[in-house]
Amino acid sequence: MSRLYFLRKLRSFNVCSKRLEIFYQSVVASALFFAAVCWGGSIRAGDTSRINKLIRNAGSVIGIKLDPFEAVVERKTLNRLLSFMDNPTHPLHLQLDSQRSFFSNRLLQLRCHKYRYRKTFLPTAITLYNKSPLAGRERSAP
Repeated sequence: MSRLYFLRKLRSFNVCSKRLEIFYQSVVASALFFAAVCWGGSIRAGDTSRINKLIRNAGSVIGIKLDPFEAVVERKTLNRLLSFMDNPTHPLHLQLDSQRSFFSNRLLQLRCHKYRYRKTFLPTAITLYNKSPLAGRERSAP
């Protein structure tokens, strides 16, 4: 059965696009992006293109343009990293705080000797954080 079967069925019953979007976000997108933060950095190009095709098809059924997979993964990864940095009780908070640069608000990259380690969550999230405008903001007092 197609991943978009129920979305297409709802559209055939003339359900409004807002409700179709709610259904997409709660059923289809939640299944697609559940573990995207964990494996988003190391996903293969073929898999990414298949997921993007699925997202484009869902967008055409709903009638709106949806964000591509890469944009959603980057946003979710950055939000997860920021939640770790803002929560002093999180186990990764001390690790991330020790990675802060003394000169700016950027984070120093972890030393990874193998390519597969460079594509894991923390190195990918640190790279995204350093590229974002959040890295340029003033550093808060510890």
